Amino acid sequence: MVALLTLFTNPILSSPSSCFSSSSITLLLNPPIPLTTVHFSLSSVSAFHPHEWFSISKFSKASRNELKPLFPQLGLRPTKHISIQCSCINSLANLHTDIGILFPFFRELGLEDKETELVLDKNPTLALTSLDSIRARIEPMQLKHLLTTADPRFLVGFDKKVKLLLDRGVPSEKIGYVLNHVKLAKAVCLRPIEEIDRTITFFSPYGGVDLIVRRPEILNYNLESQLIPRIGFLLDLSGGDKDATGNVVRRLPMILSYTVEHLEGHVEFLRSFAGLNNQEIFKIFLVFPSVVSASKERKLRPRIEFLKQCGLDSNDIFKFLIKAPLFLGLSFDNLNYKLVFLVKIGYKYRTRDMAMAMGSVTRTSCENLRKVIWLFLSYGLSYSDIVYMSTKHPQILQYNHNSLEEKMEYLIEDMGREVGELLAFPAFLGYKLDERIKVRYEAKKKITGEGMSINKLLTVSTKRFSTKKKEKKLLHAVKNLTCDEG
Repeated sequence: MVALLTLFTNPILSSPSSCFSSSSITLLLNPPIPLTTVHFSLSSVSAFHPHEWFSISKFSKASRNELKPLFPQLGLRPTKHISIQCSCINSLANLHTDIGILFPFFRELGLEDKETELVLDKNPTLALTSLDSIRARIEPMQLKHLLTTADPRFLVGFDKKVKLLLDRGVPSEKIGYVLNHVKLAKAVCLRPIEEIDRTITFFSPYGGVDLIVRRPEILNYNLESQLIPRIGFLLDLSGGDKDATGNVVRRLPMILSYTVEHLEGHVEFLRSFAGLNNQEIFKIFLVFPSVVSASKERKLRPRIEFLKQCGLDSNDIFKFLIKAPLFLGLSFDNLNYKLVFLVKIGYKYRTRDMAMAMGSVTRTSCENLRKVIWLFLSYGLSYSDIVYMSTKHPQILQYNHNSLEEKMEYLIEDMGREVGELLAFPAFLGYKLDERIKVRYEAKKKITGEGMSINKLLTVSTKRFSTKKKEKKLLHAVKNLTCDEG
């Protein structure tokens, strides 16, 4: 069988998530290289597996040399070959379990980190297996195994402890789930009923029983030596705000699996390297608690360094991370694609504008970003127009492409305007079409006609717009009355 390797020359024509036939593979190159088709035999790729990557070299040397200085700043590693994936298979990143996630999971099963490392060494395929699949193999038999093999002494009072959980609010239909997701011997059988009760009471201000139902593994931890210190650390960081601390824990219950030392390490890093204070760090925890699971050296340091090189100071970095916290959590491949995309359409590296654009595109998918750029081009806008608009209003890069198309069509077809008006007021694309744009335009058109400023039409407050509309209606009525009397 012979397959076609198609080399597209425009960044808007391909994306990591595009799906083509099994014999077509798409590769992104710098424009304006001519369209090229290379034939090769699949049988010659003897080591190819549907879920693996293979390399075809010598196609991106110029592009790689041009962009090579960009990659280390975001922790990206330039390679000597272009990695290409069978297009009918989703990104390899979606198929692999992040090794870092496995350590907290195995801690909940009673394994120390060294024991987990041994398990991973002996079972390397775990890195290719989703966490849900691993959990599904382990948990269903846990309760049955306990009840059939445990020493009868361990089961004394087991029924009373189950009844306590039910009495404290665990729904009867969830009790099996809760028991199957804890280390029964440690969390229930060998733990005094009074300690279980105290644990539930302790969590009352932070989510109570609902939190335990969502994350039963909480019951695995010792109340005095683990849970109280971890909650205490977050509470101190929040300035004593129990409600805010509860919000963090509810958003990411797994945060309680991290030791106080681990949490302190991340806070100290953000304090010393990013220049943030405790209040700012806690606010980042509120919007993106998963920051505690990001590697300080592999993810946090290179990305914050990138923001510094773009000219952002500590206050700017805080504002950036509050608006675009996913910048710290997205995969290297995701950020790599978007960074290269922005450079290709004309953004200059190491500038504040580049940083703001990166913050915006972290809140959209690579596929939607590609379609947004294609949409603007299809309406006659150039790359420089897109950069100009997105510099004034970076959010246009993250808006849904279908929504943008509806607004642009209404602007041109119904309002009779030119697409060039978006250069002066790109924020037009951020207003809701039915609830703001259409309602105001139709109301104004009846009074002042079609020649109105779209900026003034949309930016004035709802209260002021309603008042001005009433005043103009009254003035219009008076003029008509005067004309009739004349």
